[in-house]
Amino acid sequence: MSKNTAMKKLIPYIPKVVSYFFILLFCYAAISKALDFENFHVQIGQSPLLSAYAGFVSYFVIILELLIVVLLTIPKTNLLGLYASTSLMTAFTIYIYLILNYSDFVPCSCGGILEKLGWTEHLIFNILCIILGILVIVLQENLFLRPFKRTLFMLTFSNVLSASLIVSLFLSSEYIIKKENNFTRRFLLHPIVDEKVFDLGLNSYYFAGSESNKLFLGNLTTPLLCTIIDKSTGLTTELKFSLDKKDFDFKNLQLKIDQDHAFFYDGSIPIIYKATLRQTLARTISYQDAYFNQLSVIDSSNFGLRTQIRQSQEYELANLDLNRKNKILIKPDLLEKQIDGVFDVDGQLIKNSYNNSFAYVYTYRNQFLIMDSTFEPYKKGKTIDTTRVAKLNISKLSDGRHKITSPAIRTNRATAFHRNILFVESALRGKGESLTAWNNSYVIDLYRSDKNEYTGSFYIPKRKGEPMRQIIADDNYLFILSDNYLIRYKFTEQIKKIYRSGEAENL
Repeated sequence: MSKNTAMKKLIPYIPKVVSYFFILLFCYAAISKALDFENFHVQIGQSPLLSAYAGFVSYFVIILELLIVVLLTIPKTNLLGLYASTSLMTAFTIYIYLILNYSDFVPCSCGGILEKLGWTEHLIFNILCIILGILVIVLQENLFLRPFKRTLFMLTFSNVLSASLIVSLFLSSEYIIKKENNFTRRFLLHPIVDEKVFDLGLNSYYFAGSESNKLFLGNLTTPLLCTIIDKSTGLTTELKFSLDKKDFDFKNLQLKIDQDHAFFYDGSIPIIYKATLRQTLARTISYQDAYFNQLSVIDSSNFGLRTQIRQSQEYELANLDLNRKNKILIKPDLLEKQIDGVFDVDGQLIKNSYNNSFAYVYTYRNQFLIMDSTFEPYKKGKTIDTTRVAKLNISKLSDGRHKITSPAIRTNRATAFHRNILFVESALRGKGESLTAWNNSYVIDLYRSDKNEYTGSFYIPKRKGEPMRQIIADDNYLFILSDNYLIRYKFTEQIKKIYRSGEAENL
């Protein structure tokens, strides 16, 4: 028997062998996904390209893979199954290409028979499958004596259609996740490294400020004492301040450090003191100018405040400039009232630790404001949960005070702001997230202040189940206060890349 004759007899079996290969591949892939569907659904939900369609895609992929197996098994539909197999592998290939080249981060490679392969190896494997599928289709169509132009058109049409579908899903998912999120989180891949834990001995410490390589802590039990921690070594020193006027019944005297200045204040008493890190006598710089319940430092004589209007008892943001004739300037249009103007607008006023911009993050709804040092102009942003209106039951007492009469649903907790990233600890679990992971972790959501969009999230393990009290960030570290502990996490290239992108856009 000649080689040509043997080859001719072998050719009809090639499509069968390739068909069996695709049957095994898709059958195993579909069954493995179905048996571990919860995990597969979560993985799709964390996909940087398909997060917004996790519910639909997770079911659709399994059904499609099983349908292709049926088509390949039946002789009359085998050729259609080969076209579908090649198109699906093209879709997977385009998906991986987008992950590697256009995603903000590359998630873990996972799934089925190839779970040990990385993304690049997946890409190579898929391309080989596409080539194999195309060759077999051409061979099969040739056996049926069909024109090559018709085969080429069918291959081009089916593969371009599947590729276009993936690109369309990517573009629309990107918009939904970043601009109109349906509360599907996108988890970054190892954005922080757990580095060091400091036992402070007390749970009364709070962040007073951050400068270059120093972290400043205040203490509610000893309000005139400042603890300075070297961010790199963890070595601590202490500064003891004194006040030039002490004849006040302070309820909550607090400390802020900014640009080598130390400011003491208690908003229930309209007074602000200023000292330096070298001259520890804090002198009065503002008295009877304004009552307030939150303060952020703009410069040595200029402050951002959250105050309460006497007549309405509603919260408003304000600017206190000690060099201006009318020192206090209320910004009545910033905080948007929904129910009572108190609890519904409650939130945190925080300064960007890199520049003089500010953020106000609402506690009970999915909104925040980004403002400059004058609180103008400002822009609104949304956190990714769906709590657009604060869910509160509130009663107004006869003395004008407001009181929550039933448990309130919080959306945002601890917050930090550095460069172009707003770090927000969320109080709500997103779609497809593991309940176990949620119960044992804090979740931090990241938002781009320069683009006004959601960037991603990451988990931080809870220490002894205690809540996170505060967070603060700089170029290299994320610091957390929880119970008696100060925990330092180091940022990886994931976060630094976002910092750099914001800097480039600002330039």
